Amino acid sequence: MSGHSKFANIKHKKEKNDAAKGKIFTIIGREIAVAVKEGGADPANNSKLRDVIAKAKANNMPNDTIDRGIKKAAGDANAVNYVSITYEGYGPSGTAIIVNALTDNKNRTASNVRNAFTKGGGNVGTTGCVSYMFDEKGQIIIAKEEYDKDADELMMLALDAGAEDFSEEEDSYEIITAPDDFTAVREALEKEGIPMVSAEVTMIPQNYVELTAEEDIKKMNRILDMLDEDDDVQDVYHNWDE
Repeated sequence: MSGHSKFANIKHKKEKNDAAKGKIFTIIGREIAVAVKEGGADPANNSKLRDVIAKAKANNMPNDTIDRGIKKAAGDANAVNYVSITYEGYGPSGTAIIVNALTDNKNRTASNVRNAFTKGGGNVGTTGCVSYMFDEKGQIIIAKEEYDKDADELMMLALDAGAEDFSEEEDSYEIITAPDDFTAVREALEKEGIPMVSAEVTMIPQNYVELTAEEDIKKMNRILDMLDEDDDVQDVYHNWDE
């Protein structure tokens, strides 16, 4: 895992997202709607909603926007029903890509995702074709510039709350949990007022692929950019060593 600064990747993502805040707010808005539909509008009784709210706050989504999204999802019987779909496929030089989408039109989303892969010289595969190369984990990133206390203290707090692993990078701390323990660990840190740059259940590659050919890098970026621009796409995971 060393050599892959998640914080740098997240900062890169955040910078891209800051340029398109509307996109990230749309994504989180859909996640709020799905969480409310599945578990109700009260965060105290809905851990999935609590996790989405934490993600919203990490992305600087205003509280009133979050509240509006919850109320709208709870009170609108005619709200759009979003379906969750996962696509798996290959980019240049066998890079593995997983795409999570929330959509109200499966045909449109499938066509857009397939188009993104094709334009970047990749192809969509069958379910399970690349997901075995990733581990589903809770991942919490804490920036050193925002946390100036003792690293051992932070590690013990995380491990006591149920974390699997704690590592120190040059500019950040990374906490890894099993998906089922993620909420408990995140809430333990939140209770202590520890600021989190990112906190989410994610797919972590077991191995990374380096792209050395300029053309492959261009194609991979084409796929990722097209997926990034699609409002139906919620998350994209890949094993390219950027």
